[in-house]
Amino acid sequence: MTTEAKTLSNQQAHIQNRYDHAAHEPARRVLRWLITHIGWRFLARVDRARISGLEHLPASGPGILMINHLAFLDPVLVLGNLPRNLTPLAKAEVYNYPVWGIFARLWGVIPVRRAELDRRAVERALAVLAAGELLLIAPEAHRQPSLGQGKEGIAYLGYKSGAPIFPVAVADTHGYPTLLGPWNAHRPGAWFRIGRPFRYKPVTGHLPRERLRLMTDEAMYVLAAMLPEHRRGYYADLSRATTETIEFI
Repeated sequence: MTTEAKTLSNQQAHIQNRYDHAAHEPARRVLRWLITHIGWRFLARVDRARISGLEHLPASGPGILMINHLAFLDPVLVLGNLPRNLTPLAKAEVYNYPVWGIFARLWGVIPVRRAELDRRAVERALAVLAAGELLLIAPEAHRQPSLGQGKEGIAYLGYKSGAPIFPVAVADTHGYPTLLGPWNAHRPGAWFRIGRPFRYKPVTGHLPRERLRLMTDEAMYVLAAMLPEHRRGYYADLSRATTETIEFI
């Protein structure tokens, strides 16, 4: 093994040692029980018959789930209906929310300061991936009815880690959570679909900012293609989609 390879291996081992997935599992099991038996029973309705694409998600190994962000419920819908636990990234303010802030802390959500380049959040996210676990990211960084321009963090994390990216189209989460949500006949059940995963092609040398932007937009177009036309927003023109920087798995 070359000196450079040893250095990289040591760095990866150091990063991995900073995230202990097993330490989070007891609290996450309790929280998942609460989501299943209280959240889906009293606060929201889930249309499990329409949840699809779970076969794309491997039983082990790192991955980044990228979602469109319609409503507060989106990340909870996904993490509460996967066979594996994952670590979401969320705006730092979520830690201050009544009740939900406690949930975020106990789950181990990675808080992100959106007004700056949050290097600590990036390091923590890479540590999760180095440990062979899953991240959940909303690349738009805030909720809106149709896709906005994606932030470049999704591309940076995918490029640095080499982890596959799983596009996840979320639907019908608007208006949840709400009391007695499952019995509201006028509101459809929330659901999501996982699409075909992809990776970023390796780049030799320095990664130019222009390529990072292209990598982000190409990932967002993959997600846009999974959404109905009125949800595609900034990425509505699918004829502009390219795959110069990505390869499907």
